[in-house]
Amino acid sequence: MESIFHEKQEGSLCAQHCLNNLLQGEYFSPVELSSIAQQLDEEERMRMAEGGVQTEEYRTFLQQPSGNMDDSGFFSIQVISNALGVWGLEILLFNSREYQQLQIDPIHEKAFICNYKEHWFTVRKLGQQWFNLNSLLTGPELISDTYLALFLAQLQQEGYSIFVIRGSLPECEADQILRIMRVEQQQRPKLIGEDEAQRMSVQQASDPGHTADEVLLDEDEEELRKALALSRQDMEVEDEEADLRRAIQLSMQGGSDPRSPSATVTAGSSHESGSSEKEALTAEELRRRRQAYFDRQQAQSAAHDRSSAADVVVLQTEGRTAGPNLTSDGPSAPVTDALNALDPTSLWE
Repeated sequence: MESIFHEKQEGSLCAQHCLNNLLQGEYFSPVELSSIAQQLDEEERMRMAEGGVQTEEYRTFLQQPSGNMDDSGFFSIQVISNALGVWGLEILLFNSREYQQLQIDPIHEKAFICNYKEHWFTVRKLGQQWFNLNSLLTGPELISDTYLALFLAQLQQEGYSIFVIRGSLPECEADQILRIMRVEQQQRPKLIGEDEAQRMSVQQASDPGHTADEVLLDEDEEELRKALALSRQDMEVEDEEADLRRAIQLSMQGGSDPRSPSATVTAGSSHESGSSEKEALTAEELRRRRQAYFDRQQAQSAAHDRSSAADVVVLQTEGRTAGPNLTSDGPSAPVTDALNALDPTSLWE
């Protein structure tokens, strides 16, 4: 396979690659093919001038671009045919009536050139084997004899124009080697673009910078997970603080005298107008207010205890001063009447 000459695609010079792969050597260059195209343009101009240089057809022909080549490197079938004529070779359309009448098996031919959408490539027989020498491939593709007819039929269905090469091709090293030995191909060549894409993907996978990007991506994902976890914790803390505020609010409402209309009104108004303020309290302010509330409760309880003790002392003093009225059986009638008239709840006010 190494002895087979195979030019790969460069720009739009597929016609040049097709000819050189067919002849198995660097026989033609863009300059030489351009010279042939210019010669063909001049011959066409002279034929048009025979009808008169003042005619509308001739002036239109001069204004039109060349049909044999363009700036991209495309060359027409006429250029290729003239280039092959230099080597005594002819081309014949594969599906023409003239060729079909010959009823020749494709495997008995020497070579074919194929064209589709301004792309040219060669299929040639070297030794006893056929090879696809398409310049868009990374290397020659081995074609079996049984697959050749199917391959040509598939190209025709895809819209390719196929031409048969008639004549004696120049001798080449690959043909001489493959006459005495056959080759096997373990893996078919790929398209040049496909091979480049796979190579770039392999380079990106082995590039340290690519690995660093992946590490940075992993770190960013880890930071995001941590941020989400902290956010969930903050939400849980906020929920606990909200529950605590509601519990304190209920306890403050429960500490008021339910019999007092003012306490009921105050509790209702504080629940309606102060709920938004309590939601905005910070944890530190909440602790301070809770401590102040507990201090007030303890102070009120201590004051109630002192008041109750004073009332008991007063009652005991009145009992001693009214000694003549007391008997062994209990207090006198005035003291008893006073105790009965006393409201027990007034002791805690």
